[in-house]
Amino acid sequence: MNRSARSALINLADTATEGTSMALTLLGGALGAWAGYTYYPDTWPGEWRLAFAGAVAAIAAVAVDGLADLVLNPVRRWLIQARRGLPRSVPNAPDSLDEGLAQVVAATENDAARRAASDAWQLDEGNGFLRDTTRWRGYENGEASCFLAPGVWLHYRTEERYGSSEPRFALLTGDSDQPVPITGLAQLRHRLAARAAGLPVASASSDTPDSSSQDDVLDDSCASLHA
Repeated sequence: MNRSARSALINLADTATEGTSMALTLLGGALGAWAGYTYYPDTWPGEWRLAFAGAVAAIAAVAVDGLADLVLNPVRRWLIQARRGLPRSVPNAPDSLDEGLAQVVAATENDAARRAASDAWQLDEGNGFLRDTTRWRGYENGEASCFLAPGVWLHYRTEERYGSSEPRFALLTGDSDQPVPITGLAQLRHRLAARAAGLPVASASSDTPDSSSQDDVLDDSCASLHA
């Protein structure tokens, strides 16, 4: 199969994957709305029926989207690897424990970089920039960072919630600014534009109500990564 045909098939599979994710989320929301409206308790006030159906629809959509991600995330990772076309190489068997440990550390760092690029689809749906594995540097603790500009990095880590790992991205600078959680490219552009204009990067407290606990976790995990 030539390169153009392979690229077209990968793009088609990527589009189908994201389309499936969106369709399942919409389907979950529609089923939730139908169930909430149909099975609304007769003893409750009638004017609350639509609000109740909307709440059930939102909960159902979020639940279905989370379940879909559990299935589709491995597919997304496979598509990224297929798009990069990186050959797989197996290291030679180690001759000593130190050599074996070095191989495991290297593999862990490589895995962290790939996971960061894979999970970056939540920020960058354009299949480029943040989803390029070569832009990420992995660390042996499973975290990774992407160099954006001198003194500015995008940091990646995962957080255990409800029995599953959720990716977390934060903007790091080389000065005293607090790490700022990033949830999209538009937000990242806004922060970088502010810094380019000589303005301080906004505190995480302006974005999230529970930022104090997030800042503590980010400070502990990020402080030793960048001098």
